[in-house]
Amino acid sequence: MKRRFAAAGFSLAVILGCGTLPAVAADSVSTADTTLSAAPDVDVSKVTAHLNELSAIAGRNGGNRRSTGQGYRDSVAYVKGKLQAAGYTVTEQPCTSGCTSGAGPNLIAEWPGGDANNVYMFGAHLDGVSAGPAMNDNGSGSAALLENALTLAQQDPAMRNRIRFAWWTDEEQGLNGSDFYVRSLSSTERAKIKAYYNFDMVASTNGGYFINHITSAAAAPMKAYWDSLGLQPEENTEGAGRSDDYPFEQYGVPTSGYAMGASARKTSAQAAKWGGTAGSGYDPCYHRACDTLSNINTTGLDRAADGIAYTLWQRAVDTGTGGSCDTAGVVGNGGFESGTSPWTGSTGTIGAHSGQSAHSGTRFAWLGGNGSTGTESISQTVTVPAGCSQASLGYWLHIDTDESGSRAYDRFTVRAGSTTLATLSNVDAGSGYVQRSVDLSAYAGQTVTLTFTATEDYSLQTSFVLDDVALQSG
Repeated sequence: MKRRFAAAGFSLAVILGCGTLPAVAADSVSTADTTLSAAPDVDVSKVTAHLNELSAIAGRNGGNRRSTGQGYRDSVAYVKGKLQAAGYTVTEQPCTSGCTSGAGPNLIAEWPGGDANNVYMFGAHLDGVSAGPAMNDNGSGSAALLENALTLAQQDPAMRNRIRFAWWTDEEQGLNGSDFYVRSLSSTERAKIKAYYNFDMVASTNGGYFINHITSAAAAPMKAYWDSLGLQPEENTEGAGRSDDYPFEQYGVPTSGYAMGASARKTSAQAAKWGGTAGSGYDPCYHRACDTLSNINTTGLDRAADGIAYTLWQRAVDTGTGGSCDTAGVVGNGGFESGTSPWTGSTGTIGAHSGQSAHSGTRFAWLGGNGSTGTESISQTVTVPAGCSQASLGYWLHIDTDESGSRAYDRFTVRAGSTTLATLSNVDAGSGYVQRSVDLSAYAGQTVTLTFTATEDYSLQTSFVLDDVALQSG
């Protein structure tokens, strides 16, 4: 993880010693959900075998895998060799602008099969800092991703959508490799990426269980898997804007990912929930020489690797269970973090306005709040997947008002086409955001324009502050 932002950690099963990592029994999941059982159990002993090799590579190259050194290039060669042997189409992408001078290439691998117009990307940065071998940051994410790619190849299931893996260069110097990749894509190619999933520091020894944009549609399968283990994951606030998901967010691609944390300190509540030491950093060896094989929480690593597999199967594999209700990316820029597109209408309401705050991130849509007669609305046209027999539009809304009493003076409506699905008013004002939803099941297989509208009367403001809009299954 890039230094200027921080991360998290955990101490359930810390590996002791400085040699190789031992095999650890995989987490078993008890669930009646057939889609959970459809995804394979990724063998964590194979994940740790990749970590052992990355550690040995660092040892042969001055003790680190920095993007500008031979340790990084040898890491690329190791991962590339494994992927090519498994049948992937693998590309080394030189970073020709924006990267540190002498930085090695990005490594991109695509699995054949599935709809090439619906791509789901899974990525991790392969470089480390110069201080040490960088086993947790980010050998852990790189190794978990590699074994997931090899497991997919070994299973060779029928594919519904396309899967693309990426190992990024030069993350530690400024998210440079992933930024170059996203910038190098045409708008058409970027639009094919329906979600990007990032894995940075997924084995922190005093860590926790964190998910990027945990309430988003993209995060739904990741959260579902960790929820099935009773982990009670939290939003990855420490990692916001700090890793390779951020360049994708900047271009409006929905993102999520797992993390266990960096230098931020574990709270007492988190220690009570997850174990570990309150008041200590999630990863005590963050960006230090001691980020070695001894700095790996194998239990957390196992849970992350299996959650990646579950997410991959949910998003792209034909499980035979009618899994065609894929909601990720249906609503574009639902968190308003990437400018205004594809929203239309009163787009000046979208931004990081002073006087109100976002539900997550920094931006939101502030409708109303003028204290005078007027109407503001924003719209977006979406296609509800045909397989979504049950679908809802979820959104977070904060209402504050200077009105009083029980009469509705100012109103907020949610419409699908010309049909009003919800109406709220100043009477519904409260102190914070409330998660709300409307049923879109009737629109399965249809393209419909969704519109949020605020209408105020001539005096006394009511603000309707909207954030994190997403299509949800069920």
